[in-house]
Amino acid sequence: MLDAPVRRRLDPWLDAVGRRLAAAGVSADALTLAGFLAGLAAVAAVALGAYRGGLALFLLGRLLDGLDGAVARARGITDRGGFLDIVLDFLVYAGMAFAFALADPAVNALAAAFLLFAFMGTGSTFLAFAAMAARRGLETRARGRKSLYYLGGLTEGTETILFFTAACLWPAHFVPLALTFAGLCWITTAARILVGCRLLGDAGGRR
Repeated sequence: MLDAPVRRRLDPWLDAVGRRLAAAGVSADALTLAGFLAGLAAVAAVALGAYRGGLALFLLGRLLDGLDGAVARARGITDRGGFLDIVLDFLVYAGMAFAFALADPAVNALAAAFLLFAFMGTGSTFLAFAAMAARRGLETRARGRKSLYYLGGLTEGTETILFFTAACLWPAHFVPLALTFAGLCWITTAARILVGCRLLGDAGGRR
């Protein structure tokens, strides 16, 4: 829900930095991998109960994730880069949920499991629609130039970052935060199914 307006504000700044990094020879894939490593470090820190340190590493990873797209736009967007970017993003988000379960299994594990269940809904609708949209040549630039076209919703990247930020700042409230966010994820999943079925219809071919 917030990705489109946030991207309109952030993209000019990210693109300016991205052009400088591209001119210096930094590749988008290198930033993607660096962001992933920062995300894995955040997962480890949260699992050990170092929530503030984990948050700093998580936000660093998200910054690098934003810059990899800016560099890609400067040097040329590739299918490989888009594939690597989205796969590693999903792994970091799932890893953060798992980290809270590890940090306090007795309290957090059930809520974290429900959150991961909800992430399966948002992730599968995201990727399935993107695959079908690519077959039909559908595209949008509402969230900037991307290597794939996907449906938005209540819980996009911005909301996910805000959720994990809140969870790291107030880890004692992880359970209600996770259950609330998971509920919003399920609303997003249901909406994407309805909109995806309407947009794809039957005219583009049958299974």
